[in-house]
Amino acid sequence: MDKKTTRRVLTASLVGSSIEWFDYFLYGTMAALVFNQLFFVNEDPTVGLMLAYASFALAFFIRPFGGIIFSHIGDRIGRKKTLVITLSLMGIATFGMGLLPTYQAIGIWAPILLITLRLVQGLGIGGEWGGALLLATEYAPPEKRGLFGSIPQMGVTIGLVLGTLALWIMTLLPNDAFMTWGWRVPFILSALLVVFGLWIRKGVDETPEFKAVQESGDIPKVPIVETLKYHWREVLIAIGAKVVETAPFYIFGTFIVSYATTNLGFSRTATLGAVMVATIITTILIPVMGSLSDRVGRKKLYIMGATAMALFAFPYFWMIHQGSVFMLVLATIIGLGVIWAPITAVLGTMFSEIFDAKVRYTGVTLGYQIGAALAGGTAPLVATALLARFDNSYVPVAVYIIFTALISLVSIWAVKDLKQQQAAHPAATIAKESRA
Repeated sequence: MDKKTTRRVLTASLVGSSIEWFDYFLYGTMAALVFNQLFFVNEDPTVGLMLAYASFALAFFIRPFGGIIFSHIGDRIGRKKTLVITLSLMGIATFGMGLLPTYQAIGIWAPILLITLRLVQGLGIGGEWGGALLLATEYAPPEKRGLFGSIPQMGVTIGLVLGTLALWIMTLLPNDAFMTWGWRVPFILSALLVVFGLWIRKGVDETPEFKAVQESGDIPKVPIVETLKYHWREVLIAIGAKVVETAPFYIFGTFIVSYATTNLGFSRTATLGAVMVATIITTILIPVMGSLSDRVGRKKLYIMGATAMALFAFPYFWMIHQGSVFMLVLATIIGLGVIWAPITAVLGTMFSEIFDAKVRYTGVTLGYQIGAALAGGTAPLVATALLARFDNSYVPVAVYIIFTALISLVSIWAVKDLKQQQAAHPAATIAKESRA
C-alpha cells in the first residue's frame, strides 16, 4: 500500500470517528450544563441533573442495537457503505438538537424530541466505531497493526477536544446569551464537519480483507448468529476489557464537569479547560502507545494501564479536593491524559485480532458497544447516585473506578486461555498471529 493510500485510509478513519464523537460528547457536556435546566425541568436540581444524565445513558443502551444493525451491513455489504450511513445519521440528529424548542416553549414534547434524536445518535455511533477501526486495521501491515488500530481511537479524544473547545468558546458569552442561543451553535455548525467527513470517506476503497472474504464467498447470512454461536467467548472478553476503558473516561471527562462546578466550586471555564488539556495530551500519546504495542505486545500495555487506573482512583479525588485549579488540571492530565492512553490505544486492535474477518465487524462492535452500555453511559449516573447516597463522599466513586479496573483485568487474563483454545481448534477461529 502506497503512502497516499495510507494517508487517505487513516484520515477517513480518523475524521469520521472524530466527528461522530464530537457530536456525542457535546450532548454529554450539555446534559450537565444546559439540558437539566431547559429540557428536564424539575423543582429539585439533583433530580433534573440525574434525568439529563439518564438521557445521556439511554443512548448507550441503544448503541448495541445500532451495532447489530450496522455490523450486519458491514459484514454483509462492506465497511465503507456502512460508515457513510452512520455518519449521516449522527449528523442529522445533532443538527436537529440545535433547532429544538425548550421545555418552556412546548412542554413535555421538548424532552421527548431530544431523547428521540439522542437515540438516533446512539444508533449511528453503534455502527461507526467498528467500521472506523476495521478500515484502519484491515489495511494495516502486520508490523504496524497496533499503530493503525490506535488512529481511530484518537477520534474519541479529538471529538472531545472539539466539543469542549466549542463549548468553552460559547461559555465566554454572558450566561443569559449562552442559555438562550449560545449552546445551540456547536450543534448547528456540526453539519459542516459531517459534509467534510462524507467527502473524505467517498475517496476510500473497500478493505482488502473484506474483499478477500467476498471473493471466497464465505459471507455469513446472519453474522450475529455465527458470532454468538462460535465466538461468544471473544465477545465476553471484549465486553469486560471495555469496562476500564469507558467508565473512568466518563468520570474524568463528563461527570467531573458537573462535580467540580457544583460540589467543589470550580468555574465551568477552569473545569472544561482541564478536560481539554488532558484530552490533547492523550490524543498525542495514543498513537505512541499504539506503536509501542507493536513492539511489546497489546496485553502487557493494557494490563499496565488498567493497574495504574486502579491505583490512581483515590489520589485523583484527593487532588481535585484541594481546591486548586492547578491540582484539578494535574489530576485530570494524569488520569485522562496519561493513564487512560495505553488502555484505549490497544483496545481496538486487540479486539480485531481475536475475531474472524467474516464476523469481525459484528464481533468487535458487540463487545465494544455492550461494554459501553454497561459501564460507559451509566458512569456519570452511577457516580451522581453514589454521591447522593453517601452524603457527597467521593470514596464510593473511587471504589467504583477500582472495581471497573478489576473486571477488565480478569477479562484480559482470559485471553491466554482463549489463545490455547484457538491453537487446539484452529478451524473455529483465526488470528493466530495476534499479539494480544
